[in-house]
Amino acid sequence: MATTFKNFLNEDVTSTRTLLHESIPITGSIVSGTYNEGSALYTEANVKNYSHGLFQSVFDYPHLSSSANHIFDITVGYHADSPLSGASNAQNGDKINIYNQMAQILMGHDATGSIRKFDEDGDLTGGTKMEEVFFVNFARLLNKDEIKKGSFAIEFGVSGSATGAATGSLVPVTNFGFRVKASDLSGSTSYLVNSPAGEYGILYATSSANGTSYLTNEEVPVGLVFYQAGIAVISGSIFADTGKGGVLKTNVNTISGRVGLTEPNNVRAENSGLDFISGSSISGSASAIRNRIYNISFNNTTELNSTIYFCRASHNEFNYSSNPTYLSSSQIRVKDSSLDEPVSYMTTVGLYSANNELLAVAKVSEPLKKTPDTELTLRVRLDY
Repeated sequence: MATTFKNFLNEDVTSTRTLLHESIPITGSIVSGTYNEGSALYTEANVKNYSHGLFQSVFDYPHLSSSANHIFDITVGYHADSPLSGASNAQNGDKINIYNQMAQILMGHDATGSIRKFDEDGDLTGGTKMEEVFFVNFARLLNKDEIKKGSFAIEFGVSGSATGAATGSLVPVTNFGFRVKASDLSGSTSYLVNSPAGEYGILYATSSANGTSYLTNEEVPVGLVFYQAGIAVISGSIFADTGKGGVLKTNVNTISGRVGLTEPNNVRAENSGLDFISGSSISGSASAIRNRIYNISFNNTTELNSTIYFCRASHNEFNYSSNPTYLSSSQIRVKDSSLDEPVSYMTTVGLYSANNELLAVAKVSEPLKKTPDTELTLRVRLDY
């Protein structure tokens, strides 16, 4: 290959940053129901429980299959100061440790070195703290570089009369009845930056069924979504009525019978938030919450960085070739007479280091004719 070198000037190189977004819908039927193998507990083939019992993993296909993709992990936890904390509770220490570990990573420490609690409004200066929460940790395969701000929503069924919600059963819900959505408000560009894990937004609850509000107030804060970490932290208040410090109207209980959270010990949460997790294993609590997920949706973000090189061929450059086949008997093949202008055909652009080491090669779709009366600029983009 014949090669002619030319150095880049400062104005020949520029950099750009592009954000690519992809819509990610996760339906409740995938989370619980599609791969159910019977009415026994924990028989969903696409849900993996571990011997350590600290979280569940949800896949888009039976997890033993080589075709399965990891979607998210789900777990629960509470602070040691929570009324739910008790030495006799199932996995009490694990639930406290999970809360503390996630809070340390996502909220950091205060001036005294203590781990901050999850703050409902994110200002870290006081106000309501979320002491009983569950975590949805999305796989990097889905959220890529980050969750797009203003695109996240997770919707739950809160009707106790929903099909498949009989006491003591984890049969997938098929009729969610009254639903409540937690989202960071579509189109919102406001976010907080006081987290060691990056930017995060506040999740607000809104009613989303039958055109009737089942909330004490619309757009009340019920959680946080950490965009770069890909983690949603949701308060148990989304399943609780005002008598338990939650966001649901008290009369929702008379409308729907009871809030539909069940777990293996046949204990029912009746508009009581996450009270049931005190007597349930983490896996059992995760299953109860997971079976109430109606829909999850967000847009992921892939950050594409590019360096653009403008390879310029002036009128008096690159009109000849040093390729041996360019000549025949010391005559330029593409010239019929000595009076004809020289002609060359450009096929390849190579980018070299300062030590003349070939780093990248770009090919043109067809040879470009170059003569002394033409100038060409080839735009070469490197994405990374």
